[in-house]
Amino acid sequence: MTTTLITGANKGLGYETARRLIAAGHTVYLGARDPERGREAAERLGARPVVLDVTDDASVAAAAKTIEAEGGLDVLVNNAGIEHRTDDNAVVDAAGTTADLMRTHFETNVFGTVRVLHAFLPLLRASAAPVVVNVSSGLASLATLTDPAAPAYGYPGVAYPASKTAVNVVTVQYAKAFPEMRINAVEPGFTATDLNGNTGVQTVAQGAEIIVRMAQTGPDGPTGGYFDAAGPLPW
Repeated sequence: MTTTLITGANKGLGYETARRLIAAGHTVYLGARDPERGREAAERLGARPVVLDVTDDASVAAAAKTIEAEGGLDVLVNNAGIEHRTDDNAVVDAAGTTADLMRTHFETNVFGTVRVLHAFLPLLRASAAPVVVNVSSGLASLATLTDPAAPAYGYPGVAYPASKTAVNVVTVQYAKAFPEMRINAVEPGFTATDLNGNTGVQTVAQGAEIIVRMAQTGPDGPTGGYFDAAGPLPW
């Protein structure tokens, strides 16, 4: 039986990913910062709730101890992420970007990913087929951001894409360090979630497809890559 932890999983892409992996036979832990919402979501899905705030060392360490005591971990989906917007749901542009805004994004999107990876590495290394899926973004691609013909070219924000580009670097470096694992970054696509004020053009079912697929990567599958539903993406 495959045991999977999904961070930021009480709604949106994380919730849909959990639902589909449970249907595929995984035992799924829903990692959520809010204990009550996490428990309610887990009950609806038939998952196991675990309190997990990716910005808090003690919370992540406690979650790792809980999952270790209950049998270990095979798959980690780092789904927790933020994209700060203004009250009218506008992306904060370069002129409005501050160091504090950058720090807030990196705390969750980058440091949170590393914090969870570091805490769960011993459990993953004990698995016969360990897999890590880091949820990135198409906005992380420098090739795309610098291509005037690409839709992402017009995105005005700095903090979110910079943090997701850093997630891609984290993915590559961890994949090289742990070749026995399958560690990849994925781009779900512009999906309607709370992250973007539900302005995305895809459903969560469409967005979760690549996450679910890579979470089921076998030992001979790719590692150190960056993918969307159609295949590899340019860095």
